[in-house]
Amino acid sequence: MQQKPQQELHTKPGKESDKKLDKKLDNNMILMNTCSQNEQNRIYQTHTPNKSRKKCLPAFAAALAAAAMLTLCACGNSGSKAPDNQPQTSAGDTQNDDSKNQAAGDTNSDAADGQSSGADTKTDGSENPDNGANSEGSSARVEMTDPSGAKISVPKQINSIVVLAPSLSEIVTAFDMGDKVVGYDSYSTGIKGLPEDVPTFEITNPDMEQLAALSPDVMLISNETLYDQESPFQALIDTGTCVICVPNSDDIADIKSDIEFLASALGASETGSALLDKFDKQLNALADIAAKIPQEERKRVYFEVAPAPNMYSFGSGVFLNEMIEWIGAENILAGQSGWLTVEGETIVKENPDVIFTNANYNDDPVKEILSRDGWADISAVANKEVYCVDSDSSSQPNHNIIKAMRQMAEHLYPDYYKSK
Repeated sequence: MQQKPQQELHTKPGKESDKKLDKKLDNNMILMNTCSQNEQNRIYQTHTPNKSRKKCLPAFAAALAAAAMLTLCACGNSGSKAPDNQPQTSAGDTQNDDSKNQAAGDTNSDAADGQSSGADTKTDGSENPDNGANSEGSSARVEMTDPSGAKISVPKQINSIVVLAPSLSEIVTAFDMGDKVVGYDSYSTGIKGLPEDVPTFEITNPDMEQLAALSPDVMLISNETLYDQESPFQALIDTGTCVICVPNSDDIADIKSDIEFLASALGASETGSALLDKFDKQLNALADIAAKIPQEERKRVYFEVAPAPNMYSFGSGVFLNEMIEWIGAENILAGQSGWLTVEGETIVKENPDVIFTNANYNDDPVKEILSRDGWADISAVANKEVYCVDSDSSSQPNHNIIKAMRQMAEHLYPDYYKSK
């Protein structure tokens, strides 16, 4: 039986995708090192829908610590990173010499072991027409680089998919590929288009034996999924599963790029293109209205993702910040970057015009904010400009952020947005 090509961890010191993933892990660690179990749950839920949510496992902080130690292994699709940034050797090394010789002159040739012979990797994720696949039909594969920077070998014929991130589940169902999903994370339960009679998994510690039994053609993960530290998902990869990591997007451009990549990788170019076209039109419509709002009418916003006494929010470099700016407002914490712990005195000093929260696990988050000690003179509180925002669409970095953007826009500038 012909052996399927092996995936490899594709890293180089200082590579942009490496820095991007390191930054995401560092931001998560800053939050998780200082919060209680309830707040750990909230920060974890920042990228999970509110459907069928569970309390975060007490071990989540330790889980993120392990992820930070793994750095790029957290989104690499091979075993743990070998010394000097070289991927570990694995089954299929009999093809290594041919691959290296045919890739002569490629600065990354030393990381090409185990890829199908003669295949070049395209960093934009597009299909390589001269991929040199030696098999036909369902065994044909295409060499690509996923958004985490890992080299992957994607089957041209995809019949089964496991998804371990709700943001990615929503993209897969938007591609009309829910019928190919044979398993997904428990936080994706309830997403329209996903089958109900398939196994579900923990995002942070999926059951590897159950995953192996499913033997999916493709498994989609984000940088929130935990791995075995010595050889993450290697057993699945060895049996031919293509593990694709899509780190959570930092901005709207990343969201669009990730959708485009997944459409190409999953063979959904037509539906992916239609989804992006619709997304672009919706974004442009919001931007066109925002451009008409006079500067003196623009409002300053505080967006809370975890409530008092341990408040969390975000600065620049988070997709939610760009969502706020896109609709013509200003994040009061934009001078800082990443996910942030927040002191009440800071909010009082910044005096936002409007306060948003998606911390819907409280019974009445708006009432709680309006009644906080020392906040009565904040403009947003005094004028009762405090609003809940849909948690799902403000937490998942994908095309559905439009819903949350529209909600915020209508609260901020009803005269401009509500009639449109």
